[in-house]
Amino acid sequence: MLRQEFGNDEQGSIHRYRVGVVARRAPRRRVPGNIQSIERAATILRLLSGRNRRLGVVDIAGEMGLPKGTVHGLLRTLQSVGFIEQDEESGKYQLGAALLHMGSSYLDGNELRSHALNWSDSLATRTREAVRIGTLHEQQVLVVHHVFRPDDTLQTLDVGSLLPAHATALGKVLLAHHPYITSELAAAGLEAYTAATITDPERLERELVRVRAQGWAADIGELVAGQVSYAAPIVDRRGTTVGAMGIFGPPERLLAARQPRGDLLSYVREGARAVSRELGAIPW
Repeated sequence: MLRQEFGNDEQGSIHRYRVGVVARRAPRRRVPGNIQSIERAATILRLLSGRNRRLGVVDIAGEMGLPKGTVHGLLRTLQSVGFIEQDEESGKYQLGAALLHMGSSYLDGNELRSHALNWSDSLATRTREAVRIGTLHEQQVLVVHHVFRPDDTLQTLDVGSLLPAHATALGKVLLAHHPYITSELAAAGLEAYTAATITDPERLERELVRVRAQGWAADIGELVAGQVSYAAPIVDRRGTTVGAMGIFGPPERLLAARQPRGDLLSYVREGARAVSRELGAIPW
């Protein structure tokens, strides 16, 4: 850049001079590189999500070309935040429930609802009961779809409602496959809604073990006295439980000898499996 200056010579004449001024450039900001520890943690998660779902420290260290001590420190950190879990018998690691729960968030309520529309209508027709589909949201069940009972009675739309996870069949199904959320709920305290609500964490854990084994859940007056609900899991192509489908109504229609009716349970499970197939799940 040039600057103009003026001065006088010996005869008093005014002359104009051009003086060069060097402009300094602002120093370039150095863009920070990738954080190595995060890159390594991401590599571990990718390895555990591959074909071999369970790997030991030696396996992971060999794949990454890192010392076992370094890998063990990364694994310990990932385990502390629930992203991975260690099998007590084999000592090998696998993806944790917290990470699987986060990963299932790609399937939002609208997408789940769109895949379930026809099957939920069919379930309502077959059972003659109201149908709800829910997904986990902030430790509660968010109702993303609701089909009214096919009769002329006055009914209220539940879409957008939040239901307590531990006191509903929908919620029990979801909690059974997301134990990390169950631990958080138990730590915060399990609220009682009726005399039948499960409020003891150990009893809830036993109930969820049974739900996982049998493939469905029931709530008999646990949220609302005089109301019964059944639900079954909706699974995506990765085998992750992303939602639950169920029916609800009075005990005189949903129970036989104080137990869930087998025919209605079959319809609920078939409907949930049909939605799962829509999401790419392997048929079972």
